[in-house]
Amino acid sequence: MNEVCPAVNFGVRRDNAAPDILLLHYTGMDSAQGALDWLCCEESGVSCHYFVFEDGRTVQLLPEEARAHHAGVSSWHGDTDINSRSIGVEIANAGHSVGEGVALPDFPQAQMDAVLALSKEVVARHRIVPQNVLGHSDVAPGRKLDPGENFDWAWLANNGIGHWIEPTALATGSFFQRGDVGEPVEALQTLLALYGYGIEISGQFDERTETVVAAFQRHFRPQKVDGVADYSTIDTLHKLLKSLEDAGV
Repeated sequence: MNEVCPAVNFGVRRDNAAPDILLLHYTGMDSAQGALDWLCCEESGVSCHYFVFEDGRTVQLLPEEARAHHAGVSSWHGDTDINSRSIGVEIANAGHSVGEGVALPDFPQAQMDAVLALSKEVVARHRIVPQNVLGHSDVAPGRKLDPGENFDWAWLANNGIGHWIEPTALATGSFFQRGDVGEPVEALQTLLALYGYGIEISGQFDERTETVVAAFQRHFRPQKVDGVADYSTIDTLHKLLKSLEDAGV
């Protein structure tokens, strides 16, 4: 049974919506206990449903019926009230707060095992489809980077949680980057929007497009996160969408 640390920042889900997104975060703080304390205090203004320590200990902060304050300004498939649609899980990990040029910290296996077990329970309870198991960076590109490119989405998917296709290998060749314009860029933006990312289809590879491409890479092609739409990135996106089509989604 999960431990309990009641959070005080929460509300009512819009139209009493049933959650259909499992949203994974890292805490981005050095101290796991400090992060949990912050999530449970009124001053923070934030909260989540579950918190997972490095050793796998899991704490429940809110009942799943509550609307937790964890997603912030975000969107997925055009819906901007992700808090009403989601169950939020905070995973104790310093993430990108370690600083630029420093290797991102690992997620210990005991912690990943606990995240997997919890995710299986939540997904089964709410019938959440694999493609709606997301990271904070997916719904808030640029503003958020968690759970980061060091999070093992492939392992999670291989154990039954989330949507994953083995990314296409890195290769030299044509690519699109900031400043490019035209129909190929428009096609890329359309594919990203079809998958769910919040992006304007303008045909201009602008800063927002670069940010969304980097968010996609962080989740689905973590070997190189640079916001440049190379062949590996585009082909991986194609394969993900094709897998949904083949599954009748």
